[in-house]
Amino acid sequence: MARQSYLFTSESVSEGHPDKVCDRISDEIVDLIYREAQAGEMNPWDVRVAAETLTTTNKVVIAGEVRAPEALMDGKGGVKPAAFESAAREAIKAIGYEQDGFHWETADIDVLLHGQSADIAQGVDKASDANAEGAGDQGIMFGYACRETPTLMPAPIYYSHKILEDLAAARHAGKGDAGSLGPDAKSQVTVRYRNGEAVEITSIVLSTQHLDASWNSAKVREVVEPYIRKSVAELPIAANCVWHVNPTGKFVIGGPDGDAGLTGRKIIVDTYGGAAPHGGGAFSGKDTTKVDRSAAYASRYLAKNVVAADLADRCTIQLSYAIGVAQPLSIYVDLHGTGKVDEEALERALGEVMDLSPSGIRRQLDLNKPIYARTAAYGHFGREPDAEGGFSWEKTDLVEALKKTV
Repeated sequence: MARQSYLFTSESVSEGHPDKVCDRISDEIVDLIYREAQAGEMNPWDVRVAAETLTTTNKVVIAGEVRAPEALMDGKGGVKPAAFESAAREAIKAIGYEQDGFHWETADIDVLLHGQSADIAQGVDKASDANAEGAGDQGIMFGYACRETPTLMPAPIYYSHKILEDLAAARHAGKGDAGSLGPDAKSQVTVRYRNGEAVEITSIVLSTQHLDASWNSAKVREVVEPYIRKSVAELPIAANCVWHVNPTGKFVIGGPDGDAGLTGRKIIVDTYGGAAPHGGGAFSGKDTTKVDRSAAYASRYLAKNVVAADLADRCTIQLSYAIGVAQPLSIYVDLHGTGKVDEEALERALGEVMDLSPSGIRRQLDLNKPIYARTAAYGHFGREPDAEGGFSWEKTDLVEALKKTV
């Protein structure tokens, strides 16, 4: 029997955190290539991207492998760097970095992308088990959903994201003193569970960069506390809640100038805040033949639809793949004792209501689009589907099919 009363904590990081800057740049590369493909240069189904970014003081390095439209390639196995460099600068500018140690205009950017390995390409382009794309690699992916929040996400990560997203919106809008906050920030929320339900917040941690060097921790708390209270208003803050706001004092030097960043280092922040298992693969910088990304999206999509269909209050789904093989090797479902249907029957049903090959996932969720830069901060899950096709894996359009099939 799972514990019903406990404390659980999740953290989030802002769009200006060094690792998130890298995730954003890597996903801007993915979007750039899909955008060029959509313009008629290339069939979007043929796009391949594995872009990794490193940042440090006024330096950005972009490396990896791509299959991109000819307009972006140099004809010698590499890419033309100008468009990729421009995409990186625009990302840094949009985040808000204009400080001496990291500035969108003056940062030195190296673009070291080259063509995709032929050995990897052959496994992806034609699966060994079907007339379809094979998985881009082996691996395991997890999806999760629960009834704790309106988006069917765990409460600790939901509120950790919301705090930072709301503060970033205030910063970008230049609202009062919030306009003097910097792009780099971290949040952490601890939630008390009683009888299996999230009942109150017992601790809040926020560390945020600020541009005014005269500010101390007390001043930062004065600025951010009203926003935080509004962000978490759906869940009570305990009377004895412990607050830590900029506990080390000043935080003026931030972003890649203060700490090097890398793509893919915030995989728990990107998913469920530790409330569910993680297969270990990062998302950003990858096209959706990479099952690290597409199958994780599919797993969340299925888990969310299971909960939305009232088949369970909590649902974890695991999918596993082999490189060059189209169909998953296994489908696993855990309803955590909250299920209203048999888990084995549900496992069979999931494979019937959705083609879980990479091409099937891409088709069902319409993933061959420039929709990925928006995923790079504040989580890939628990977001609203948008008009351009972003966050399509958050739809609940499989509810009736699941009810009928199971």
